[in-house]
Amino acid sequence: MQRLLSSLAAATAAAGLLASGSALAQDPIKIAHVYGKTGAYEAYAEQSHNGLMMGLEYATDGTMEIGGRPIEVIEKDTQLKPDLGKTLLAEAYGDDEVTLAVGAVSSGVALAMLPVAQEYEKILLVEPAVADSITGEAWNRYIFRTGRNSSQDAIANAVALGQEGNCIATLAQDYAFGRDGVAAFKEALVDTDARLIFEEYAPQDATDFTAHAQRLFDELNAAENCERKIIWVVWAGGGNPVGKIKALAPERFDIELASGGNILAAMAAYKELPGMEGATYYYYEIPENEMNDWLVEEHFARHNEPPDFFTAGGMSAGVAIVEALRQAESTETEDLIAAMEGMEFMTPKGTMRFREEDHQALQAMYHFKIRVEDDVDWGIPELVRTLEIEDMDIPIRNDR
Repeated sequence: MQRLLSSLAAATAAAGLLASGSALAQDPIKIAHVYGKTGAYEAYAEQSHNGLMMGLEYATDGTMEIGGRPIEVIEKDTQLKPDLGKTLLAEAYGDDEVTLAVGAVSSGVALAMLPVAQEYEKILLVEPAVADSITGEAWNRYIFRTGRNSSQDAIANAVALGQEGNCIATLAQDYAFGRDGVAAFKEALVDTDARLIFEEYAPQDATDFTAHAQRLFDELNAAENCERKIIWVVWAGGGNPVGKIKALAPERFDIELASGGNILAAMAAYKELPGMEGATYYYYEIPENEMNDWLVEEHFARHNEPPDFFTAGGMSAGVAIVEALRQAESTETEDLIAAMEGMEFMTPKGTMRFREEDHQALQAMYHFKIRVEDDVDWGIPELVRTLEIEDMDIPIRNDR
């Protein structure tokens, strides 16, 4: 039924997209993917791009066309450099004349790119950068985001860890992603019965966490009236410290480790943490819908492995682009904005909705508990509870 409705929508939209004549109808609809193909987040980037292309394919029933116009995706590698990201996005809007752009992997790069979208008055669909400030104080009306934000991560993890008597210390990377994540988590814990007692920050490229762990141990040991003592880790990219801190035996001090979802390679460290609770954006076995079934089956067939954390996000972006173009029946920015504000669309996670006030995609999150199986290389996030859109009050952090 979903695929039939998609085909009917494509036919309806074709009239609008073909209205300007057959010659124009053959011109491609250009989309730029401006993302960190090389660097510390290379695995994230590959997943995101694979997902984007599969989303475009799925939403166009395999034609990669809308209204007879082929979709052309132009890739640009930011190398995780904010200044390069700005330059490449300007090049995409100006020289390549793309309809819109998708990116970036890094929150720091995404924040640098936001003013470029405003300058060129073109849409930037942020996927998968997470920092709250992207749809908060740094936001402008040309920015939409399919990726989850720090507040969605934080509120979901606060639900998982916010039981009465829990004393929590955080370890995060010392840049926008980590600091926004901890700030949102701290805010979310106010509505629970747990306490955040200490914040520790480490450089993005840190590999030795001994000193950081000792400070965390000391602060938690000094905390009083704690039923449980937990270190919550917020980390992106290589060098995830969960396994390294586990190796320092925090259980000596009755201290537990906790973290959110991550890519499968990073969750290999979770095999040492059976029963650990947290919240995740996506795990391929959790959502039950036709689109996720297709993604899982096709990804196994093409790559001999399941779709990962950021594959689902990339697919969500691809589907959102096609849906917006169909609803707008136009490639003009103002028509697209009008169509996208409040737009609901299906994703591998189920329905998402672009909130009108800040263009953040509201979406489900998943409270999990880690289960370990000998023949699976990572800790399996087993669903405890789905947090639906209506279950989370995600703050609006811009001044619109």
